[in-house]
Amino acid sequence: MTSQERITVHNLADLKNTSDDAIPNYLNSLKFKQDHRLVDTRLALGYGAFAIAAACFLWDYKLGFESTKWYTAAAVALYSLINGALTIWITFVEKGTVYQGTAPDGTKISVSTSTKKNEPTYYVVAELTPKIGGGASRKIEFARSFTEWFDVQGHFIALPFQTMLATTVPVIAEADPKRAAAAAAAAVPAPPTSSHFLNVDSQTLDALAAAETTGAESSATGSVGKKSKRRKA
Repeated sequence: MTSQERITVHNLADLKNTSDDAIPNYLNSLKFKQDHRLVDTRLALGYGAFAIAAACFLWDYKLGFESTKWYTAAAVALYSLINGALTIWITFVEKGTVYQGTAPDGTKISVSTSTKKNEPTYYVVAELTPKIGGGASRKIEFARSFTEWFDVQGHFIALPFQTMLATTVPVIAEADPKRAAAAAAAAVPAPPTSSHFLNVDSQTLDALAAAETTGAESSATGSVGKKSKRRKA
């Protein structure tokens, strides 16, 4: 399935954010239960800072600066503390985490992603923690090029992205066995004409398909003609 929304393929932030948004959608569709605590904490800190700024503006507008300057000073200090806490939370607690949840078998999963400057590569770390008594947690780290699931026009293609996750993270493969099995069955050497399909647009793909079909029909016609001549002889 190809997304109708287009992004700028040269914008690394857009590539990462679009890919990040696709992870919860895919895992939740597999009956994973998402844990929203990280996001809820970030939203609470952000909205708290906004509420303080709004209150400061209102009492300054209604009562004037002179009568509220001490309240304003306290509000500025509190606003700075909350924003500092938000920065620390995002940098040291979330650390690029885009998904936390529980798989259908009870395994806890945490997925974090990152990129490097001027490098179109998607770095993924999946941390799996078995349910109580199931053993120690483990990390699975892998990296893939964004060109595997974005075409040249900037469309996100869900199938190769989901296949990449299902074939790399065991707990996802267990939840989506059909996708993992299909990927394993398709792991055969590809003909040269189809090795870079994601790097061409849809019109080019249609033209290639039409050419291959025409060639096949011509070969079949020639074959039939030869057979009929032999029969006459």
